[in-house]
Amino acid sequence: MNPFMVVCTFKPGTDMAQVGAVVAAEQAKAAELTEAGRLAGIHLAIPRGTVFLQVVAADATAAESTVLELPMSKFWDLDVFPLVTPAH
Repeated sequence: MNPFMVVCTFKPGTDMAQVGAVVAAEQAKAAELTEAGRLAGIHLAIPRGTVFLQVVAADATAAESTVLELPMSKFWDLDVFPLVTPAH
C-alpha cells in the first residue's frame, strides 16, 4: 500500500447548504475508511475551499476510488498525488 495526498477543491457554484446537509454522513464514512486503514488524515483549508485527504491505497486509481466513497466527493474536483518520503 502507498500513501497519497488527494487535494479536493469545491467545484465552482457549490451550494454550501447542500454540503452542510451531508456532514453527518461524511463523518461516518470517513470514520469507516479510517478504521479500515484507507484514510489516514483529513486537513481542511476552509478559507480556500480546499480539503486535503491522506489516503492509503495500492495506486492512484484506488486512492481516487476511496475518496469517491465520501458523500462530499460529488462537490469536489480531485487532484491525486503520490507521496514519497525524502531520503535522509
